[in-house]
Amino acid sequence: MTSATEFKKSVEQIRKEALQEIKGANELGSLDQVRIKYLGRKGSITSLLKGLKDFSEKERPVLGQLSNQLKGNLELALSTRMKELEVAVGQEGEFFDYTLPGRGGWQGKHHPITQVNDRVTEIFYGMGFEIARGPDVETDYYNFSALNFPPDHPARDMQDTFYIKDDLLLRTHTSPVQVRVFEKRKPPVKIIAPGRCYRNEAINARSFCTFHQVEGFYVDTDVTFADLKGVLSAFVWELFGKDVSLRFRASFFPFTEPSAEVDISCVICGGKGCGVCKQKGWLEILGAGMIDPEVFKAVGYDPEVYSGYAFGLGIERIAMLKYRIDDIRLFFENDLRFLRQF
Repeated sequence: MTSATEFKKSVEQIRKEALQEIKGANELGSLDQVRIKYLGRKGSITSLLKGLKDFSEKERPVLGQLSNQLKGNLELALSTRMKELEVAVGQEGEFFDYTLPGRGGWQGKHHPITQVNDRVTEIFYGMGFEIARGPDVETDYYNFSALNFPPDHPARDMQDTFYIKDDLLLRTHTSPVQVRVFEKRKPPVKIIAPGRCYRNEAINARSFCTFHQVEGFYVDTDVTFADLKGVLSAFVWELFGKDVSLRFRASFFPFTEPSAEVDISCVICGGKGCGVCKQKGWLEILGAGMIDPEVFKAVGYDPEVYSGYAFGLGIERIAMLKYRIDDIRLFFENDLRFLRQF
């Protein structure tokens, strides 16, 4: 059996020879052969480690540590030499054509929803509207009751609400911001409230379970429906162009009376009739109306003194019309082939 002293001499001998061969390797192929010779499955260090079984339990830890140190030294030397040879090879064959055109870097872009939301906000801000925001998680009071939705009102069923618990829910519109602002401020109040909304709807090409909305409202003395029509007409013409026509259709919303839905002439066919507008020549873009006196009573406004209007529009709907997109799901799939077009 080999003695511990002879084992230590073998370790030093292997270390000396291996380091000389690593230093003398002038190409990657020969360096790999050195690696196999000493660190391979049948290499010198593997043989040393297998021989440890012949030593006593007292000698084994010391000799094993020497073997592992040797292995670590050689692995470091091999790695260092390999990098030196790779650099040398790269320098030999390096060639750069300075006449080639430069490579442009990737530039990030705003999501189309963000672009449309910013543009809508910019237009109304230019008309004197301030910007307010509210929480995505709302109470039943702010989302429904304060907006003239009694507990048994059938309009609640139209909202397809995501309830967290009995009195807590994901807001179905940004109208709760209207109530929160009214509670803190006295007229005149002229606000837009952009934000994300949630409804428990089936996902298809025309609807999604989450969407973005901009709510707008103006309260003062002597505010009329004519003021509302003027603001919305100016907004549509600024966003879609002067050639677009508008029409107001009577509708119903619990928090406005009278209420209307606003249509524009189809931006795809110019009002002639196509598949997008279902051959009608008109496309609905938003809902609006005069704020119901019951909403004023809930926040302490005197409906005999103040009047106001409110409107709400969906950003996804506007974006689909503006960019002629026929599937709302594209906005949420994060497909770079789609997003890079904007």
